[in-house]
Amino acid sequence: MTGFGEARYEDDHYSIRAEIKTLNSKYLDIAVRIPRSFNDKEIHIRNLISEHLERGKVSLIFEFSNKGTSLAKVNINEGLFHEYYDKLKELSDGVESNSADLFKMAVQFPDVIETTEDDANLEKEWALILPVIKDAINNCNEFRIKEGKVLTENLNKYIESICNNLEEIELLDPLRVERIKSRLNENLKDFASREELDVNRLEQELIYYIEKLDISEEKVRLASHLNYFSEILNGKRSMGKKMNFIAQEIGREINTIGSKSNDAGIQKLVVNMKEELEKIKEQVLNIL
Repeated sequence: MTGFGEARYEDDHYSIRAEIKTLNSKYLDIAVRIPRSFNDKEIHIRNLISEHLERGKVSLIFEFSNKGTSLAKVNINEGLFHEYYDKLKELSDGVESNSADLFKMAVQFPDVIETTEDDANLEKEWALILPVIKDAINNCNEFRIKEGKVLTENLNKYIESICNNLEEIELLDPLRVERIKSRLNENLKDFASREELDVNRLEQELIYYIEKLDISEEKVRLASHLNYFSEILNGKRSMGKKMNFIAQEIGREINTIGSKSNDAGIQKLVVNMKEELEKIKEQVLNIL
């Protein structure tokens, strides 16, 4: 969801620049910084962004400059100015203070100088600004699409790597089972020569032990999760949250295989898969 877009417009009268940045976020979080004279357009801008961007922390800034003579009207409230000035003069005389700066202070008080904009001219300027903002949003989306293609390639590589490790586990697993059986047989021969055994109870314990070490179901579920992840990744819909959930399920199966395998070779492959999965989890945050 990270992205950047910029657009500009300039003619003999106006200079306009819009910039939009997006960062990862679970929700759509919009921050807008615009000139005060266009504050009434903020809702319009937010709605425009939400139409084109689904999730992410979005920051939009646009700069506007009028090269010509401003059409803003300046009004001075003379009555209010005199009230401020006379009161300040009275206070100054009461403490025998220098009154040289009283004029400057009175002018700076609230509502003494009022600036009003020509509404018709503001709408004319907004008609120039709006396309620039739209272009910046479109450029940001194009940036995100390019980043998304690179991200898709990387995620496919990570998934492929996990699949390759799973295939190696498939080859090692029968050998692991045989080693476990052989070790059990040797231990049983040694134990049976010294103790009387309850054969039925022994068989039950062995079956329980072997089932605890069996990873067949985990391998099938992991392969299924990997296929589903790839299917969503290469689809056309935005499914970032779903992919995050699937990645968690992939991790669960990998951990179970690691804990049940009791085999050094398989453990090494599990470590490799965990490393690739961490890369996936980190990158999935960038997907809508």
